[in-house]
Amino acid sequence: MIDQPQLLSKEEWLEWLMPVEDPELFMPLVDLGLIYNVAQEGSSVSVTMTLTSPGCPAAGYLVEEVKKRILEHKSAESVSVDVVFEPKWDPSTMASDEVKDKLGIW
Repeated sequence: MIDQPQLLSKEEWLEWLMPVEDPELFMPLVDLGLIYNVAQEGSSVSVTMTLTSPGCPAAGYLVEEVKKRILEHKSAESVSVDVVFEPKWDPSTMASDEVKDKLGIW
Protein backbone atom coordinates (compact mmCIF):
# COMPACT_ATOMS: atom_id res chain seq x y z
CA MET A 1 0.00 0.00 0.00
CA ILE A 2 1.32 3.44 -0.94
CA ASP A 3 1.39 6.04 1.80
CA GLN A 4 -0.75 9.05 1.05
CA PRO A 5 0.92 12.40 1.67
CA GLN A 6 -0.16 14.24 4.78
CA LEU A 7 -2.35 17.16 3.72
CA LEU A 8 -1.56 20.33 5.61
CA SER A 9 -3.86 23.30 5.97
CA LYS A 10 -2.88 26.78 4.81
CA GLU A 11 -2.21 27.72 8.43
CA GLU A 12 0.06 24.70 8.95
CA TRP A 13 2.04 25.56 5.81
CA LEU A 14 2.34 29.19 6.92
CA GLU A 15 3.75 27.98 10.23
CA TRP A 16 6.18 25.74 8.33
CA LEU A 17 7.35 28.74 6.26
CA MET A 18 8.09 30.92 9.32
CA PRO A 19 11.88 30.34 9.17
CA VAL A 20 12.06 31.96 5.70
CA GLU A 21 13.05 35.58 6.30
CA ASP A 22 13.49 38.68 4.19
CA PRO A 23 17.30 39.08 3.91
CA GLU A 24 17.17 42.86 4.42
CA LEU A 25 14.46 43.17 7.08
CA PHE A 26 15.35 39.95 8.96
CA MET A 27 11.67 39.20 9.50
CA PRO A 28 9.65 36.15 8.39
CA LEU A 29 7.91 36.48 5.02
CA VAL A 30 4.77 35.13 6.69
CA ASP A 31 4.77 37.85 9.36
CA LEU A 32 5.47 40.49 6.72
CA GLY A 33 2.29 39.37 4.95
CA LEU A 34 4.15 38.45 1.76
CA ILE A 35 2.74 34.91 1.57
CA TYR A 36 -0.80 35.24 0.26
CA ASN A 37 -1.78 31.59 -0.05
CA VAL A 38 -0.46 28.04 0.30
CA ALA A 39 -2.46 25.13 -1.06
CA GLN A 40 -1.69 21.44 -1.23
CA GLU A 41 -3.10 18.90 -3.64
CA GLY A 42 -1.65 15.46 -3.05
CA SER A 43 2.10 15.89 -2.77
CA SER A 44 2.11 19.12 -4.81
CA VAL A 45 2.15 22.45 -3.02
CA SER A 46 1.48 25.83 -4.59
CA VAL A 47 2.43 29.12 -3.01
CA THR A 48 1.16 32.54 -3.99
CA MET A 49 3.34 35.35 -2.71
CA THR A 50 4.41 38.89 -3.39
CA LEU A 51 7.49 40.99 -2.81
CA THR A 52 8.05 44.20 -0.90
CA SER A 53 8.43 45.91 -4.28
CA PRO A 54 8.21 44.80 -7.94
CA GLY A 55 11.94 45.51 -8.36
CA CYS A 56 12.99 43.61 -5.24
CA PRO A 57 16.64 42.57 -5.77
CA ALA A 58 16.10 39.47 -3.61
CA ALA A 59 13.15 38.14 -5.65
CA GLY A 60 14.91 35.04 -7.01
CA TYR A 61 16.46 34.28 -3.64
CA LEU A 62 13.12 34.55 -1.82
CA VAL A 63 11.32 32.28 -4.30
CA GLU A 64 14.09 29.68 -4.02
CA GLU A 65 14.07 29.83 -0.22
CA VAL A 66 10.29 29.29 -0.15
CA LYS A 67 10.60 26.34 -2.55
CA LYS A 68 13.47 24.84 -0.56
CA ARG A 69 11.58 25.12 2.72
CA ILE A 70 8.40 23.55 1.31
CA LEU A 71 10.38 20.62 -0.12
CA GLU A 72 11.93 19.99 3.30
CA HIS A 73 8.51 18.78 4.46
CA LYS A 74 7.94 15.05 4.00
CA SER A 75 4.51 15.55 2.43
CA ALA A 76 5.76 17.76 -0.43
CA GLU A 77 7.30 16.30 -3.57
CA SER A 78 6.84 19.33 -5.80
CA VAL A 79 6.21 23.03 -5.31
CA SER A 80 5.30 25.94 -7.53
CA VAL A 81 5.61 29.55 -6.47
CA ASP A 82 3.58 32.24 -8.18
CA VAL A 83 4.75 35.80 -7.53
CA VAL A 84 1.92 38.30 -7.90
CA PHE A 85 1.58 42.04 -7.40
CA GLU A 86 -2.20 42.20 -6.97
CA PRO A 87 -3.20 42.93 -4.35
CA LYS A 88 -0.30 45.30 -3.81
CA TRP A 89 1.58 44.53 -0.60
CA ASP A 90 0.62 46.93 2.17
CA PRO A 91 2.39 46.27 5.48
CA SER A 92 -0.09 48.47 7.36
CA THR A 93 -2.84 45.94 6.64
CA MET A 94 -0.98 42.72 5.78
CA ALA A 95 1.87 42.49 8.29
CA SER A 96 1.60 41.06 11.78
CA ASP A 97 1.33 43.41 14.75
CA GLU A 98 4.89 42.49 15.75
CA VAL A 99 6.22 43.50 12.32
CA LYS A 100 4.18 46.71 12.34
CA ASP A 101 5.73 47.54 15.70
CA LYS A 102 9.28 46.83 14.44
CA LEU A 103 8.67 48.89 11.30
CA GLY A 104 7.04 51.72 13.24
CA ILE A 105 3.69 51.37 11.47
CA TRP A 106 0.86 52.50 13.77
